[in-house]
Amino acid sequence: MKTYRTSTMSALFRGSAIAITMTIVFGNSATVFAQDEKISMSLGVFLTNRDTTTRIDGEVPDSGTPVDLENDLGFDKSDNVFRVDGYYRFNDKHRIDFSVFDLSRSASKQIQTELDWNDTIYPIDTVVAASLDLTIYKLAYTWSFMRRDKGYLGVTAGLYTADIGTSLSAESIGRSSSGGVTAPLPVFGLRGQYDFSEKWSLRGSAEIFALEYGDFSGSLYDVNASLDYQLTNRVAVGVGINSVKINVGVSKPNIDGDLDWRYDGGLLFLKFDF
Repeated sequence: MKTYRTSTMSALFRGSAIAITMTIVFGNSATVFAQDEKISMSLGVFLTNRDTTTRIDGEVPDSGTPVDLENDLGFDKSDNVFRVDGYYRFNDKHRIDFSVFDLSRSASKQIQTELDWNDTIYPIDTVVAASLDLTIYKLAYTWSFMRRDKGYLGVTAGLYTADIGTSLSAESIGRSSSGGVTAPLPVFGLRGQYDFSEKWSLRGSAEIFALEYGDFSGSLYDVNASLDYQLTNRVAVGVGINSVKINVGVSKPNIDGDLDWRYDGGLLFLKFDF
């Protein structure tokens, strides 16, 4: 099994930049940052730009063809998906953050190169129907070690779970292959918020992962920043950006190979506080 590696220096730089920025804007203010909401939920649209390469091996490791899903199989590079983000706050220093969104896609294209996918050969000029089922579930605990009158900075640790399913089929030659796996990736990082005024807030987070264990190997960075405008005491509207790169290597009976994907996008959302 081949393992892709992501530059963790890039992820660490992003995380450090957020930490330094938050520390500077907080200054030396000593007043405690006050928030009275226990639950916050954001409902929005995620405007994504994606780049995905995957390889599914058969019985021989590294035997599959690396496939660019966008260029080789005709998957859309850009798409808009519904996204849910939120958190539950236990007290001033402790909370649980979560996110759920579906990045699944499908396409059909006459391929321009021969593909070896899970020991199934798809010849040149064959019309291949392909699908990638990909749902992301994020759950993380955040401890706010620094709290000031205008914001907070905290460390976070949790799971970034990718529920993955892949399939290729060619009706003209009667061939098909599929596989799936759920990959839980433990992550750690930083999370913070700065309030410019009673109406405007800047929120950001940076999480990284790089580990090899059992049947899985992989790496990840996830950087998120958003700007909120408070419409009422309990409702805000916001815009944001999210950049993620994930490399997952899997060696299991029903799927053996690698998935290397990146998505970047903008967020438009409504945030509700309770």
